[in-house]
Amino acid sequence: MGPEALVLDVGSGDKPSWRADVLLDRYPDDAFAGQRSGTGRTRVVRPLFDAEAADMPFADKVFDYVICSHVLEHVTDPVAVVGELTRVAKAGYIEVPEASAAKIIDFPSHLWWCRLDASTQPPTLVMTAKESAGFDPEIDAYLRRSGLAEPVKRLIDSRHQHNIVALHWTGTQPVRVEGELDPAFVEATVNAEAHHRTGEAVVARALTSVLTAGKRPGPRSIRFDDIVQPELRRGDGALLEPRIYRMR
Repeated sequence: MGPEALVLDVGSGDKPSWRADVLLDRYPDDAFAGQRSGTGRTRVVRPLFDAEAADMPFADKVFDYVICSHVLEHVTDPVAVVGELTRVAKAGYIEVPEASAAKIIDFPSHLWWCRLDASTQPPTLVMTAKESAGFDPEIDAYLRRSGLAEPVKRLIDSRHQHNIVALHWTGTQPVRVEGELDPAFVEATVNAEAHHRTGEAVVARALTSVLTAGKRPGPRSIRFDDIVQPELRRGDGALLEPRIYRMR
């Protein structure tokens, strides 16, 4: 991906990708802080579109690359979101928590157990509907009452490459859903307790800033009408600004 590539970050939250030119987040307001694992406050450092990931306002293939990291496990229709990712971009990256690690310690707002079916070509992302916040309520209660939940989570996170599904795709990305979500469970996840790690988020931002120094592209002059769908174009030639664009 060259420096001229136009990059979208879907579900950017409080940790937008340093490389993204445009952001999209359906929950930019503080009321939905429980959906985020960092500071809880959305960062509006580039143009951010407040819109559904399953119904993006962007034109077909307008982006060279799209990043969707730790978003699909939160949405009710991951098939529709992946369909939109592959519609608005030519290639991209998807990252989700891998089921076996998530079943030990999981984030309370996740709706799906995520796996990769490598028997297909390209490999298929498999999303299995969760029935409760924890895989085993007794084990989950023990970890929390014993104070082991956080140490175990830190241990799992220290082997990051083994607790995620990381997909680089071009053109298309197969995805399959197993089971159905319980509407009551979905409602509970929206109001789930936030597990913010503000200190870790601040350190991660500082480290990213150091590692990407000299690599970050400068501000891009992107016209609103050049990236949105035809019916949303305004015809005024306005350039995008680092603010929230409400599309609902």
